[in-house]
Amino acid sequence: MTETKKTVLIVGAGGFIGGFIAARALELGYETYVGVRASTSRRYLADSRLHFVVLDYDNEDAVAAALRECAPSQAGWDYIIWNLGATKVANPDDFDRINYRYILNFVRVIKHIGMVPEKFLYMSSLSALGLGDEKNYTPLDANTVPRPNTLYGVSKIKAEVCLEKSDIPWIIFRPTGVYGPHEKDYLMMIQSIDRHVDVSMGFKKQMLTFIYVDDLVDAMFAALAAPAEKVLHHKYIISEDRAYTQGEFRKIVAKHLGNKCVIPVKLPMWMVYVVSAAAEKLSAAQGKASTLNTDKYKIMRQRNWTCDISDAQRDFGFDPKWSLDRGIAETVRVYLESKNK
Repeated sequence: MTETKKTVLIVGAGGFIGGFIAARALELGYETYVGVRASTSRRYLADSRLHFVVLDYDNEDAVAAALRECAPSQAGWDYIIWNLGATKVANPDDFDRINYRYILNFVRVIKHIGMVPEKFLYMSSLSALGLGDEKNYTPLDANTVPRPNTLYGVSKIKAEVCLEKSDIPWIIFRPTGVYGPHEKDYLMMIQSIDRHVDVSMGFKKQMLTFIYVDDLVDAMFAALAAPAEKVLHHKYIISEDRAYTQGEFRKIVAKHLGNKCVIPVKLPMWMVYVVSAAAEKLSAAQGKASTLNTDKYKIMRQRNWTCDISDAQRDFGFDPKWSLDRGIAETVRVYLESKNK
């Protein structure tokens, strides 16, 4: 007898991470559905085996109709991965609308139409925890009390609370900075180093953490496959198991760019704030989201991103395979290929 494939719906599949999730789901043998807006680019969703679910997140009735029409059965999907989110917006209110209200509405819909999955994996963020210990650099861990100091972080915590108050079987991931081929923010840093300049913010020691996209995706499917009693209603920090200074990051990138000579430039935080505020105002006037903004400034000002990932290691065998050196090597390789085309 042929074993029935497990089904997964990836909500917010159109972005950088979403394409990797979809590809890995197919590789692992899942019947894979991707939730996207009508306007979402399908550049990284070209595999003909993917099933598309077009969702209008602002309209609960439309979401319910789309789920009923596209679901593999009346019960819905075995697993749902919620990867939808905004990290930068033109209107600050959009953090709350996209990162909180959309998931609030979606949870209400799947309960109403009887499509609650076996596991619902929510992609939150390390920024949901806010400021850590910037004196002794104690790692952020599962017991860290959230103190989000950004609109982005607050919206992520509100979404987490929404799940905690619901009776659906949730798992929450709080990944640190995710990088890899096609990611845009770290690409800007790589491009700057490629031009022989590395700009860092502030003069106090800053410890940075990273997670390569493949390791993050592996962690998702390991958590989905783990026994429910081990992972349900748990929150996990997802990161490589070490931290780096800006200087270490710069040296790794420069090495893989062909041992580039790089001039490090440190900007005082007051100057970073002025530039961020100006960029935010200019972009808002143009109706666009700016990579530099006053919310992102607070994230850049944070000095301690060190993580304790022992809970994920214990509960579903999380074992990051991609060191920053290996991950940057692959990211730079793809960048150079694209640059030289």
